[in-house]
Amino acid sequence: MLTWKDIVNFAVNGNPNPDFRVEKTESEWKSQLTPQQYKITREKGTEAPHSGAFCTSYEEGKYSCICCDSPLFDSTIKFSSGTGWPSFTQPITYNAIKYIKDASFGMVRVEILCNTCDAHLGHVFPDGPEPSGLRYCVNSEVLKLETVKEKLDGK
Repeated sequence: MLTWKDIVNFAVNGNPNPDFRVEKTESEWKSQLTPQQYKITREKGTEAPHSGAFCTSYEEGKYSCICCDSPLFDSTIKFSSGTGWPSFTQPITYNAIKYIKDASFGMVRVEILCNTCDAHLGHVFPDGPEPSGLRYCVNSEVLKLETVKEKLDGK
């Protein structure tokens, strides 16, 4: 289980290697993504709080990166943070996420990216529930959910 100490260590000293990399040109990303998805994932944007499709959805399944399909989070670690964005306590694997120190907007926080394709996902904070104490605050637009039902139906 990752802790805040692990997150800070990754942000300062380097991230774990991903299982594989996906790299595309900006024009390839633009043709694949909606304008909102592109703005968030490739230009480090954000969606308005409480506006995302996964804010209040708690269907069972796995959340993957909208850009490269890499698994990021499992529904069993999703929780209601009241912040207006989907929140998770851990990534699906220790190397699914890349951590970057972010000193923008007059504050210091840790940006989270897909470790496979560098898509901006959101930020992680040390104010989540136990046992990890982590809150991965993620934009709905960067996620796609494969529900347990879809998997069983072969979709």
